[in-house]
Amino acid sequence: MLIESFDRTGPYVAPLVVGIDAGGTRVRARCADADGRLVGTGHGGPGNALSVERPALVRHLAQALESAVPEKLRGAVAGVVGGFAGAGEGGAPARGRGMAEECLAEALARLGIGDAVLRVYGDVEVACASGPGAPADGLVLIAGTGAAAARVAGRRTVRVVDGDGWLLGDTGSGFWLGRQALRGALRAVDGRAEWGPLVTLVLDRVVPGRADPALDWAGRHRLKQHIAAWAYAQRPIVLAELSPLVVAAAERGDARARSLLDEAAAQLVDTVGALNPEPGESLIVTGGLLGPGGPLGERLGKAVEPMGLRCSAVPDGVGGAVALARLLADGASGTP
Repeated sequence: MLIESFDRTGPYVAPLVVGIDAGGTRVRARCADADGRLVGTGHGGPGNALSVERPALVRHLAQALESAVPEKLRGAVAGVVGGFAGAGEGGAPARGRGMAEECLAEALARLGIGDAVLRVYGDVEVACASGPGAPADGLVLIAGTGAAAARVAGRRTVRVVDGDGWLLGDTGSGFWLGRQALRGALRAVDGRAEWGPLVTLVLDRVVPGRADPALDWAGRHRLKQHIAAWAYAQRPIVLAELSPLVVAAAERGDARARSLLDEAAAQLVDTVGALNPEPGESLIVTGGLLGPGGPLGERLGKAVEPMGLRCSAVPDGVGGAVALARLLADGASGTP
């Protein structure tokens, strides 16, 4: 069946499918036809199924879907797969999976895509399927806003390491880098560490116009109070938003920033090691810190070489979600 397209690329082949990667920072959606041809893409706000409130999650999903699927083609969507942070297997993530299913169904219904077959996975599961050949089994390491590693078998997560959130875990993530950078700035204000480019960048973001290495003790004490007041008033996600400053400072030659990036990569290698990887296994890495061009990608690649893993970097999990949606639409997903 051919569907008249609304651009100059020619007609699409039905059925259409939609893949969604809903992470801690944003929702990504992609629509494709039966031949894998791209129909459209869209983005929305944060999509963690455990930490985003229901009305906001529905709104962010609908926003991404609205851009990805042209209105006149929505009746042709046969399969939708969503991969959500906070929707893995077991415990609290199981509750997140239920929330993700409900919110995604509501967002689809709002746009008139209510007849499509729907399936929800965790973010590591769609990341795994984003690897070469859409593998059903392998290791996944995600490092962006948060961080976690997982073993996937039969397209379902069977073991997870870390992913414990900004307060208790997510070691090596954007949260972790931002928190370490802010702690380092406080140490510099105290006189316990060097006031280098990273400290300047962080303080310019946190307390613009108030930071000066020449401040006396009383001035530094007031500065610390301003920093603490800022930090405790923010949503946790703001810590992760400081992580690009670490990358920028490292590019300027800041030794502390480079050390933090090295330490983050080492921590992520330890996270993967806890999965007991075997030589020759596939390791899919993704997230803002590890995807293609990510600041930790090269560091991590070198560090896992002794493990003998086949490491592949993917930009996100939306490609895997589309691959799974095509299998779903064909009735051949093979998942329980």
